[in-house]
Formats: sequence, C-alpha cells, structure tokens
Amino acid sequence: MNEFSGGEPIDGYAYFGLEVKEARLHAKLTQKGLADETHYQPPYISKVENGLLLGSAQFAAACDRVFNTSGFFARMRERINRREHPSWFEPYVKWEAQAESILDYSANLVTGILQTEDYAYAIYRHAHPTSSEQWVKRKVEARLRRREALDRPNPPLLWVILDESCLHRRIGGTQVMREQLGHLLGEAESPQITLQVLPFSTGAAPAAESFILLTFAEDPPLLYEESWSGGHVIDSSAQVAAASAAYDRLRADAMSPDDSRALIKKVMLEEYSR
Repeated sequence: MNEFSGGEPIDGYAYFGLEVKEARLHAKLTQKGLADETHYQPPYISKVENGLLLGSAQFAAACDRVFNTSGFFARMRERINRREHPSWFEPYVKWEAQAESILDYSANLVTGILQTEDYAYAIYRHAHPTSSEQWVKRKVEARLRRREALDRPNPPLLWVILDESCLHRRIGGTQVMREQLGHLLGEAESPQITLQVLPFSTGAAPAAESFILLTFAEDPPLLYEESWSGGHVIDSSAQVAAASAAYDRLRADAMSPDDSRALIKKVMLEEYSR
C-alpha cells in the first residue's frame, strides 16, 4: 500500500520519511551517502523515506547530527512513536522510558516488552480480525520498539513474573511459541533482567490480573493496570503500596530464576518441539 496520497504523507511514518528525504536532498546526499553518514544500509534509508519503517531512535539522532537539526528528528520520532500506541497507553510508554526499575506481573500473556515479533503479531491479528495488515504490522512494530527502554544508557532493572499459563497458552502455534520461549531464555541471561515463573502448584495467585510497577530515581513509584476499557497509570500512594505488597508475595510464591528457566526450557522442549 502506498504511504502517500497525491504526493502528501498519510501517516506519521510517511511524514517522518518525507522530512528525512527533504533534508537529504537539501544536503545534496544520495541515499547511499546518507547511509554512510548515519552508519545504516541504503535499503534501510529507502524504507524510512517511503514510510514503510519508522527510523530508530539512533537513526533519528544520527539525522540530527548529519543535518544539524538540533533534535528535530528525535523529537518528531518520539511524538510519532507515542501515537502508534492507543491514547490510553501513551502515558505509560512515556514513564516506562524513564523508569529505574520495571516490575511486571503477567497473568495471561508474555509481557509486551519481551514479546517476539511473531508472538505480538498473533495477538494483534487475533484481537483485531477486521483490521488491515498494515495496521497490525504498525502496532507490532510499536510494541517491539518498547525494547529500546532496556537499551538506553543506565538501563532499568526489568523484573518479570509470568504465571505458568503464559508458557502453555499456544499463541500463534507451535513454532511461534518455541521461538517466544527461546527468546525468554535468552533475555533472562541479561544481568538487568530477572525472570520468574509463578507455577500452578502455588494455587491462588496473590493477584488475579496483570499489573506493572515503575520506580524512579527521584519521582514516586507508579502503578499501571489494564481493564477492558483501556489502561491507567495510577499515582495513588495507597494503591501503589497495595500493588507493591502483592508483588512481594508474587515473588515469594514464584520459582527461583534458575528453576524458572529450567521450567521454560522443559515446556519449550516437551510442548513445542515439533
């Protein structure tokens, strides 16, 4: 699908790409020349300029350096990226990018920040069966870009507790689940990521629904939770304290990180080996 209508951009991706192209032409650079200057490949530049891909944060910063645009591309990319998420999720994305620690409890699905592309696609495609393929892929790309929060200088601690049901719920089929569980095992090797599984054997969980706690170096902690109508960032000290106490009980009931990795590997090999 063409990202431009009558020569004008029809969405944020296309608008960002058009601005990159205009700046490149003004600087009298070819796509290869811009690729060399930004340390990306020409096909990447082409996809960005044609609105097929939103350039990474690093690419936007490189454009600002090459074109001497004082953060213009970085700011534009940040605004576009936020708008790819539902409006109710934008406040959370903003805070997540600044958090010192992210404490996540996932009751049904693998948390978004650790999802693979195919796993995220299967979720969006099934939840929005009448939406266009382009729309679904945009939402998947936006979800995958949340991983950038873990790649920044002084990255946050990510602590994830997965209910055991997350390992057995067959999202997207056998291969998708095998790759997703393998991805979890790989991510769990990072010193900044702690992964635990809350096993069925613990009985009733201290929390029935998924939630996330964000802590900060200087600001008070925040609670994020979702319902059918959308998500909410909550700053009530009483609700944050209650969620923190529930998270402590979840950690106490969950398997150790080593045992959790062993269970994930066991499920991957026994249930998704074919």
